[in-house]
Amino acid sequence: MSEFPPCPACQAKYTYEDGLLYVCPACGHEWSKEEAATDTGDDQKEVRDANGNPLNDGDSITVIKDLKVKGSSSVIKVGTKVKNIRLVEGDHDIDCKIDGIGAMQLKSEFVKKI
Repeated sequence: MSEFPPCPACQAKYTYEDGLLYVCPACGHEWSKEEAATDTGDDQKEVRDANGNPLNDGDSITVIKDLKVKGSSSVIKVGTKVKNIRLVEGDHDIDCKIDGIGAMQLKSEFVKKI
C-alpha cells in the first residue's frame, strides 16, 4: 500500500488518489499532486514573546503589563503567571486560562517566557 500525504485542510490521514488529484474523504478537499509535492508543511508562523524568545504550546509565561479585560472591570496585573499556553492563529496568538478570570486570549507582545 502506498503512502498518501495527509489532507492540507483538515490533516486527516485517510486520503486517496483519484486520477491526478488527492481527495480527503473526511472534508471533501481535493488538491493536485504538484501541490502535495511542493507543500513543505511550514505554514505556521513563529510566535515570540516580548524579549524575542520563541513560544511553544505548553509553555509558562508572565504578563509584563497591566491588561484591561474587555467587557469587564477586571485587570490582569503585571507578574501574573500563566501555565500551559496554547498558540493559535490571529491577532491574539496565545490562548490560555488565567486563575480568577478564566479563558483568555493574549498578544505575545505583552508576555515573557518563564
